[in-house]
Amino acid sequence: MNPATVSESLTYDVVVVGSGAGGLSAAVAAAHGGASVLVVEKADVCGGATAWSGGWMWTPRNLFAHADGVHEDRAQPRRYLEHRLGDEFDAAKVDAFLDGAPEMVEFFERHTALQFVPGAAIADIHGDTPGAGTGHRSVAPKPVSLRRLGSDVAALLRRQLYETSFLGMGIMAGPDLQAFLHSTRSGRAFVHCARRVSTHMLDLATERRGQQLVNGTALVGRLLRSALDAGVDIRVATAATALVTDPSGRVTGVRIDGPGGARTVSARRGVVLATGGFTHDIDRRRELFPRTPTGREHWTLTPPTTTGDGISLGESVGGRLDRSLASPVAYCPVSLVRYRNGKQGVFPHILDRGKPGVIGVLADGRRFVNEALGYHDYTLAMIEQVPDGEEVCSWLIADQQYLRYFPLGMAKPFPIPTWPYLRSGYLSKGRTIRDLAEKIGVDPDGLEKTVTAFNESARVGEDPEFGRGTTPFNVKSGDADNPWPNPSLAPLERGPFYAVKVVPGSFGTFAGLVTDSSSRVLNGDDRPIDGLFAVGVDQSSVMGGHYPSGGINLGPAMTFGYLTGRRLASTTGATR
Repeated sequence: MNPATVSESLTYDVVVVGSGAGGLSAAVAAAHGGASVLVVEKADVCGGATAWSGGWMWTPRNLFAHADGVHEDRAQPRRYLEHRLGDEFDAAKVDAFLDGAPEMVEFFERHTALQFVPGAAIADIHGDTPGAGTGHRSVAPKPVSLRRLGSDVAALLRRQLYETSFLGMGIMAGPDLQAFLHSTRSGRAFVHCARRVSTHMLDLATERRGQQLVNGTALVGRLLRSALDAGVDIRVATAATALVTDPSGRVTGVRIDGPGGARTVSARRGVVLATGGFTHDIDRRRELFPRTPTGREHWTLTPPTTTGDGISLGESVGGRLDRSLASPVAYCPVSLVRYRNGKQGVFPHILDRGKPGVIGVLADGRRFVNEALGYHDYTLAMIEQVPDGEEVCSWLIADQQYLRYFPLGMAKPFPIPTWPYLRSGYLSKGRTIRDLAEKIGVDPDGLEKTVTAFNESARVGEDPEFGRGTTPFNVKSGDADNPWPNPSLAPLERGPFYAVKVVPGSFGTFAGLVTDSSSRVLNGDDRPIDGLFAVGVDQSSVMGGHYPSGGINLGPAMTFGYLTGRRLASTTGATR
């Protein structure tokens, strides 16, 4: 929506600051309930980190699971979280989430433009933990054409992150991704990929932008369509600079600054903070992130506008940042991509680590973790096991056979050439394991010993050191067509050998404002600040700084956003 069309009264029932999953979920739910809603976003496009995400949401007991005959009792996922979160398990918040998630999915599926596809085969990460699920606990946005969503959505929507695309085209986890991985092994997969790529190229030629939305862009695009259809006013390039309070301390509005100048917006019901956390706040990173002494030893996958505005706004009226979590940040191992124009990209290693024929090692050449665990687990292990005083990094090592079928970071499998990444130094290549080790600065004896031991066990489908390939999550992260006994394991024995350097990165922060189970921001006395709410990663994570399953950022963001919007709309005195 053009900023000039926003109501000049500048009085709304609800003001939402930020336009990621949590903020847009709250806006849509509130507007559907009869509230007038304004969303302000300081970037010139909407979506925040959500638009660059995989779009998956952990939502146990959803309607798609029921349709498939899976009727879990709430006690099952609750038991899983209780074991995984430990001392950080907050019963009230966990119960609010588990009760609200199925309701959220049903509301959006039945009443809005946001439609879902089920994750029937997506297992929880820690399959050996009591209560772990083997599937049916996740949903993702259904792919959609940007043309169908409309030009008003296209004008507001953040584009796909280049590093997680193929020539700017998003690829969705599931059958779409499997087709691309099998394009040289299956005629049907090849036809699917050829159709997708040719359509994308035609879109670029005619629209100068990909029109096939998947993952996070599909989620944000569908949420924007839903918000606009419900009458939500959306103002981009507009920063919230301060909260307005009355003499009692109640938050009554927001001061904003945008193309129309500085103004004050009144919020009759409340203000919802959903600005995307503080991954680009160097000072907070230096203070809170481990092994980050200057605040710059970290590479995030979030947009540069995620500088902690919501946290600062909340603190300005008595809110406080939660410092009691197991981790302040949702980690992901990343590699740094250097382009010929001098720019640097950040690539998240989500897919490659679990495929057969790759291992992760430290500078001494030894493995340090089950590589097929979640991205948060991999990065935590790297941070914890690299000796003090050394650069926190690791290397993913693979052989020629691996690169025939799977990507290694940004380097795509055959027939896409690897030479651009070798030329830039992103990818290293060695004739032998020792040759590769010497080129990347890893101990040659240590790496040779590691690969020899790993190969002996991988040939019989075992990993006695870390148990890789023993859980449903590991197995489904592997390759069902792997000729070796375990889908997650294959020996590295066909040279040349390749390596890519991996460093700590993140998808967002876990540490947010302390709230109660109703997303009300709490002050230093643990009392709600009247009129102020926080959702998304501006709200301290219900997972307590743990990462038990994929989608545990977006699932709670959507759920608590929905619950907050619905609650604000039900307040006496609704107006439109």
